Amino acid sequence: MDHSRKVVHRVSIVKSRDHALGVREALDAVKPDVTALSLDVKKLLIKPNFVSTEVPLSATPVEAVIGTLDFFLNDCDHDFSEVIVAESPADRPFQYGVRNFGYDEIKKRYPRVELVDLDSFEEKEITLDDLKGEKVEIPVAAPVIDPDFLKVSPTRPKTHDTVVVTLSVKNLVMGAIKRGYKWRMHRGYLAINFNIAKVMNWIRPAVGIIDGVEGMEGNGPVGGKRKPWGAVFASASPPALDWVVTRAMGFSPESVGYLYFMRCLGMIDENDIQVIGEPLSEITTRFLPHESYAEQLSWKEELKRLSLPPCSEEAGSADQGRDLLELAKRGRGYTVCAEQAIPSSDRFTTLLSLLGLSGSRPLSRAR
Repeated sequence: MDHSRKVVHRVSIVKSRDHALGVREALDAVKPDVTALSLDVKKLLIKPNFVSTEVPLSATPVEAVIGTLDFFLNDCDHDFSEVIVAESPADRPFQYGVRNFGYDEIKKRYPRVELVDLDSFEEKEITLDDLKGEKVEIPVAAPVIDPDFLKVSPTRPKTHDTVVVTLSVKNLVMGAIKRGYKWRMHRGYLAINFNIAKVMNWIRPAVGIIDGVEGMEGNGPVGGKRKPWGAVFASASPPALDWVVTRAMGFSPESVGYLYFMRCLGMIDENDIQVIGEPLSEITTRFLPHESYAEQLSWKEELKRLSLPPCSEEAGSADQGRDLLELAKRGRGYTVCAEQAIPSSDRFTTLLSLLGLSGSRPLSRAR
């Protein structure tokens, strides 16, 4: 493996008032990157966001998912043996959202696509060591961590009541966890951000899409207000995508704990992100934050109280990555990602083994 080769993560931005067309155009702009991720996979999992099965503004518009399918099934030059649209909603089974949000239209257009509740799949467990050294078992749906699936995360940009913003990474991570167990990630502001970053290590390969035709601001992710925007984003690196979109929403990415940890662990480097399409300055706006925004930032103070090394004055410095790696080697429970695109869980498991890291138990591939 050539570690000297610089990996550039492209994030596309298009202006659009059409969910399906905007998504398709944003994906087309990063088609070479998406194609490269697709080479070694056989199956496609599209994971929309149904944090609520009752509130349409909280959910991924069906048109965005149709635009995603239009690209992958018509434009992507790749033959997927299996295509599923699946989610594990926080409140009720997936089929309630399918009915309430018009997702039956997908079957009319693409009869081969299966609409499935993620909770119906085999369960795999990720074991996390939290920041207090306690082990936490997280049951996830097997396809989300199966490297034979390309995971695609189309979601709205929304403010959040715990982690400031919810975008493509959080959609993948929290939706992967079986219903009834998502609370295990919610162990305080610091813990949930830390855990999201750790679980994301298992979700590869993945593509992120942010359908910002309309977002949600204020008291999201369910009770916020409509935010017309007209910007759609896509990338073959969900962490890089969320970093850019967070900034475009008017927030500092360093204030979002899970982005902070992913940067410290080498999953994001702002210097390696290339924005293509519309200039970021032309679509940057200001989302009204959740009323608990100031309290959500308390994760920084919690981190200081644990006497862990901060990311210097600029979150995510190279020194911080090395510091976290050393902590991981001493059993603090951190994991590290040496490269953004690791094509198989076997290689990632080998990497962890070579580094002597504890805190995340390797998983067998789901079949």
